[in-house]
Amino acid sequence: MSAFKFLMRYIRRHKWQYIFGIITLFVVDYANLFIPELTGDVTDGLADRTMDMQGVFSVLTKILLLGLTLAIGRFLWRIFLFGAARTIEREIRDDMFEHLEGMSVEYYNSHKTGDLMTRFTSDLNSVRMSIGPAIISIFDATVMAVMVIAQMMVYVNVRLTLMVLVPMSVIMVGEIYYGKIMHGKYKKRQEAVSDLTDFVQESFSGIRVVKAFVRERQQLKEFLKTNQNAMDKNLDIVRWQAVVNPLLTVIIGSSSLITLIYGGYLALVGDITLGRFVAFNQYVGMLVWPMIACGDAINMFSQGFASAKRIEEVFSSRPEITDSENPAPVHELKGEIKFDDLTFIHKGSSEPTIRDLTLEVPAGTTLAIIGRTGNGKSTLVNLLLHLYNVRRGMIYLDGTDINDVPLNVLRENIAYVPQDNFLFSDTLASNIAFGTHEKSMERIVEASRAACIHDNIIEFPEGYETVVGERGVTLSGGQKQRSSIARALIKDAPILILDDALSAVDTDTEEHILTNLRKNREGKTTIIIAHRVSTIKDADVIMVLEDGSAAEVGNHRELMEKNGVYAEMFRSQQLEAAVGEKKAALERRILSVGKEDAGV
Repeated sequence: MSAFKFLMRYIRRHKWQYIFGIITLFVVDYANLFIPELTGDVTDGLADRTMDMQGVFSVLTKILLLGLTLAIGRFLWRIFLFGAARTIEREIRDDMFEHLEGMSVEYYNSHKTGDLMTRFTSDLNSVRMSIGPAIISIFDATVMAVMVIAQMMVYVNVRLTLMVLVPMSVIMVGEIYYGKIMHGKYKKRQEAVSDLTDFVQESFSGIRVVKAFVRERQQLKEFLKTNQNAMDKNLDIVRWQAVVNPLLTVIIGSSSLITLIYGGYLALVGDITLGRFVAFNQYVGMLVWPMIACGDAINMFSQGFASAKRIEEVFSSRPEITDSENPAPVHELKGEIKFDDLTFIHKGSSEPTIRDLTLEVPAGTTLAIIGRTGNGKSTLVNLLLHLYNVRRGMIYLDGTDINDVPLNVLRENIAYVPQDNFLFSDTLASNIAFGTHEKSMERIVEASRAACIHDNIIEFPEGYETVVGERGVTLSGGQKQRSSIARALIKDAPILILDDALSAVDTDTEEHILTNLRKNREGKTTIIIAHRVSTIKDADVIMVLEDGSAAEVGNHRELMEKNGVYAEMFRSQQLEAAVGEKKAALERRILSVGKEDAGV
């Protein structure tokens, strides 16, 4: 779809506002024509002594009425046309946000946040200017120019009008060429602004990493390059404007010069009256605005259509994950999961992340998944959330192929605690209640207690109304994890997925949380991904992933009897824990001896 068709889709919705605005604008332009004519009549009447004071007051009354008409008309066309442009800007922004919410996660892997933010702000502002002020300028300039030129020919002199129009024609031809050049330059400028916005957003989001690695100077150098590029693209536009705008003034001035020389000559020889010479000068002044307006409109159209193209690119993208054409009549899940020879390859990868995985998980089972980093644990739960497409016949939920389960039903029935524990810049209460329609404090506190975060929250000065900052920056890693667990627990979904969600809490807190989970999740399916064997040893079923395959499956006792990968991991972690305890005990002993020596 072209940028023009894209914008017309929104303009049609507000066609009556545009029609009424343009009609009002036409009335204003038409009323403007009579002011120079009335001024000329007064000048001739006073010069010829054919007009008395009553006649002058009569003309002044007409001018005042015309002024009132112009004031009301200008107010109305601003309400109609500017109002429509602002409404369309809001509608496009709403639609774009909704569209992006429906895009698959792969889309955000290839599109930077800063670039998308620029399309929501700078690009949309340019679009608004092109469908508001630019339309007003081009219509006003065209209608005003045609009417003024006709009035100049009829009321004053045809030859004088044609001579004045020669420089004006040069302006029109030059502005068409100028618009084509500026379109490409505005597009490059917007891309440079996107790069700048993205760099700033990413730098401040990762400011802790920047400081930890003492990379402030390097980041500053990179910022200066990106900022310089944005300035260069802006200056490229400014240079053209610096040439064109003064040139426009020179050409317009030449029209005024022709009016003074040739028009003055015609007035002296009597071909036109003094009043008509004065009126003609006013008409020439009225033509200055259409010429400038055309230049401004071309600028705004060039910038607006370049930005509209960038916005249209967002809308033309289609999500990879969509509901099936014939979705199953599923409204609620019980929690039964089946993997049938599941194999999955990420885009751009030649080797499967998960291969030949077969497992049945009855409803109400606690499934633990353990394995080394990069063995497909997180990919498996992302497939369960249908964040990636999977071939039919590989994953079943309650006996229904996952591709046939409506996405909203699937995700409503799964509570998920991701690895990154993302929290919004809002209160703790709002963050915990984010995934549910029920916002009662009783439920929020109950979920917080189950996640062992309640005691921490009530110690904050604002309690549950504490604003956690961007991405939960004011909380510790463990507090963020437990807040995310509370957010999942309050949903009380048939399936709960914890993706390495206990890695930042101590073993005592972990044990309390797991005890609460066993009590609160009785009869519901729970999937726990972890690296620590202590986290998952009490699960009903433990699956050890090795190179994307289920190397071992069973409970803790069965896997220990196999003396395979799981048993090796268990013994290794126990040894690490024992060494850690001995080291801690030795440090305490050394500290105690040091204190005794100091006392002696």
